[in-house]
Amino acid sequence: MQEMKLSILDLAYFTENDRSAGGVLNNSTEIAILAEKAGYSRYWFTEHHNNKWLMSMFPEIMIAHVASRTTTIRVGSGGVMLPNHSALSVAERFSMLEALHPGRIDLGMGRAPGTDGRTAFALRRSWEVMKEDSFPEQLVELLGFFGHDLPANHPFASVVASPAPSLTPGLYMLGSSSGGVQFALEKGLAFVFAAQINAEMAVPVMNHYRKHFRPSKYYSEPCSMLSIGAFAAETTEEAQYLAAPALLMWTMLATGKKITAYPTLKEANNYPYTLQEAAIRDQQRDKFVIGTAGEVAERLWDWKKKTLADEIILVDSYPEMNARRKAYTLLSKEFGLI
Repeated sequence: MQEMKLSILDLAYFTENDRSAGGVLNNSTEIAILAEKAGYSRYWFTEHHNNKWLMSMFPEIMIAHVASRTTTIRVGSGGVMLPNHSALSVAERFSMLEALHPGRIDLGMGRAPGTDGRTAFALRRSWEVMKEDSFPEQLVELLGFFGHDLPANHPFASVVASPAPSLTPGLYMLGSSSGGVQFALEKGLAFVFAAQINAEMAVPVMNHYRKHFRPSKYYSEPCSMLSIGAFAAETTEEAQYLAAPALLMWTMLATGKKITAYPTLKEANNYPYTLQEAAIRDQQRDKFVIGTAGEVAERLWDWKKKTLADEIILVDSYPEMNARRKAYTLLSKEFGLI
């Protein structure tokens, strides 16, 4: 029987029961430890800036922390937003992580800033950099720094980011449209599609990746993951109740409403949706898999079959800790991960 590889993508949300920054990150650490024991493959952190209800700003910090508290699960970024950083600094940081935790570090790379324009400017300190698409050049530099193989005529050819090419983490290109997949194919990298952002494009884009992949020094065969939001509980009704804050948040984002805090369970389940908002909320449901562990498993198997994904990474949006613990345990048992 084919096995399902499951992983977790953590945004480190503030929730109604935990408004302390340290508490949020400690909760993430607890869930990562639980995930390792429950047989999940990897635990990733996102990069978001200028957001009052997310604590995952620089994933490298949590990668180092969680990797030191676990022993086998892979830990990584989903992802590092490369335009916010110099390629050299990313290569140096992830080479150090790989040296500390050999064979357990993943570098998922994104092309977007993970924030608004003004905050991106604050990060980069240059309007000129803001105006140009430097990602292709940055990606070439990053891979060259890891591999110690920048062309001899490259201005950074003599710059060393690490002692050896062996200190290269798992390399993943992220995408939520047709853009990111082209870089994954061009460089022969693994690919992750964000169905939590653009579910309707997941199948064609991931099938395109599988069909056109060519072996590289990084991967001998295609390696793909689908990321999608999931809410599992003992009953369908409970799962729908837990999913309400995430659905309300995505509805507000789609309608341009300002979000100052992640909605509480009470707020979300009692929210007076207009007809237009209700229609938009129902559209957002495609970004999630909601139900009992059995129902979620059935939907995830269907996604895996349609997208040909090697692995599915679940976007964590649970509004409280007990639900997180229970859900990941239920899914682990349902899929026979342990």
